[in-house]
Amino acid sequence: MKKLNQLREQIDEVDNQLLLLLQKRVAVCRAIGLLKKDYNMAVHDSLRENCVYENVKNQVNKLGLNYKEVATIFHQIVNMCSAVQS
Repeated sequence: MKKLNQLREQIDEVDNQLLLLLQKRVAVCRAIGLLKKDYNMAVHDSLRENCVYENVKNQVNKLGLNYKEVATIFHQIVNMCSAVQS
């Protein structure tokens, strides 16, 4: 049981790291949103989104993760970050 608790503590730490990375991504996206506003650019950039998903696909393959599952997560992340640019 001790080993299970130790592993769960590791999961908690990874979750905290993920949240900090999401916070950082949102902050960068807010800054991008301000620049887009200054340059009168649209929030949605399908070319950039495609690059993000392509990068995810390449990394997922290297890491041995399931692309469909990870892509679902990244779609949510991209949507969240697009919303903060508005």
